[in-house]
Amino acid sequence: MSKFAFVFPGQGSQYIGMGKSFYDSSAIARATFDEASAALGYDLSRVVFEGPAEDLNRTDITQPALLTVSMAAYRVLKDSLDEVPAFLAGHSLGEYTALVVSGSLDFASAVSLVAKRGRLMMEAGGAGGMCAIIGMSPQDVTSLCEEISTESSIVVPANINSPLQVVVSGEAGAVKKVEAEAKAQGAKMVIPLQVSVPSHSPLMSGAAEKFAPELKQVTFNKLEIPVISNVEARPYSTIAEVVWFLERQLTCPVRWVDTIVKMKENGVSRILEIGPKKVLSGLIKRIDREIEAFNLDEANGLDKALERLSASRSS
Repeated sequence: MSKFAFVFPGQGSQYIGMGKSFYDSSAIARATFDEASAALGYDLSRVVFEGPAEDLNRTDITQPALLTVSMAAYRVLKDSLDEVPAFLAGHSLGEYTALVVSGSLDFASAVSLVAKRGRLMMEAGGAGGMCAIIGMSPQDVTSLCEEISTESSIVVPANINSPLQVVVSGEAGAVKKVEAEAKAQGAKMVIPLQVSVPSHSPLMSGAAEKFAPELKQVTFNKLEIPVISNVEARPYSTIAEVVWFLERQLTCPVRWVDTIVKMKENGVSRILEIGPKKVLSGLIKRIDREIEAFNLDEANGLDKALERLSASRSS
């Protein structure tokens, strides 16, 4: 019998109105939004469904919003599913969703925690930047970053998203130099990201230092479903590792290619992305076309997702 896994998106997948179809059609989803709003002290559903976009795109709001929408969709799915996935993973912020689904982290605690994470990231961001480079290997992008980085102007690979898509992050001037040199070296596309927070780079070390005490105040439980860590692309083995890797996650690259490879090595042949858009599904198809990747973004996709998961169990 083939195995299936669930993955959860991170920042960049948000949009006004995400999750509303679940909210409108499911009491479970509405309760999830209400629980998040109570933890945050403001009406999260209003921001998510009505905007304005500049509010939703604020990192300290984006992160709990994405967590809540993905959890609402997951809880609706779980209500009709009689088996659990073999593995869970999330892209950056999405790893917190995976930890809630695994039973390691309480949802309300996670909502508060990622709001603090977002705030600390904003405060530490400074004059940072990020860009996506498409059409160059991770090895070539890494070499390019090493050539351009200086002690005072750092740029590093931040997201190893596919064999030919890498996001770099760092000081804004260094990122601009990488953009220009990547184009000169024949990159297919170079896309500057509209962010000021240089996620997954050493520039987040201040945020990581301040975030560590916040992590230590939260109760983490034993994982009931294995979660593959962004930092080391392997399942967490202890609760202590969860705290340690979540701190390091702020400054370390997201090893998404290695995460999907690890799942396949352990028998996973179908991966369902739960949450807004289908960014991760697209990346998975570029990593390994033998894996069937699909997404659950809207309530009207629930039956199809259940059908495809059922097929994975019978194959």
